[in-house]
Amino acid sequence: MTSKKRPSWPEYFERIAEFAATRSQCHARQVGAVIVQEKHIIATGYNGVPTGIEPCQHCHRQAYEPGKGYAVCPANHAEANAIAQAAKLGVSTAGASIYCTYAPCKDCVGLLINAGIYMVFSPLLKKGSLAKELLDESKIIKGVID
Repeated sequence: MTSKKRPSWPEYFERIAEFAATRSQCHARQVGAVIVQEKHIIATGYNGVPTGIEPCQHCHRQAYEPGKGYAVCPANHAEANAIAQAAKLGVSTAGASIYCTYAPCKDCVGLLINAGIYMVFSPLLKKGSLAKELLDESKIIKGVID
């Protein structure tokens, strides 16, 4: 019998965030997020339209250059949906960590700060972006996912 390498806690939660992303029906990008407190998952999220809203038939942003056109997209981001799920269930996110499959935007960074999340694991944020500046100025600890 061959033994498999047991994943570390960060690897385990990163993989779960990747699996959560597979629920997304977004035509442009599938993104997942997992909020964890003391090695326990308290909420998950993926990008997509709000509950009860018909999924998009095509990407509303495809006419825009990358990083533009968010105002025409009806989807919520994975991080926002994970925070909303925790709120809906009455679970505090204060002192929690979040694992994201994509770097959070400026709006999601603001939500993470205000939700009391103290550690963010995500791909590297773009230098000079407002999201990175807010995260750097906050007390949130950053972990980079390759």
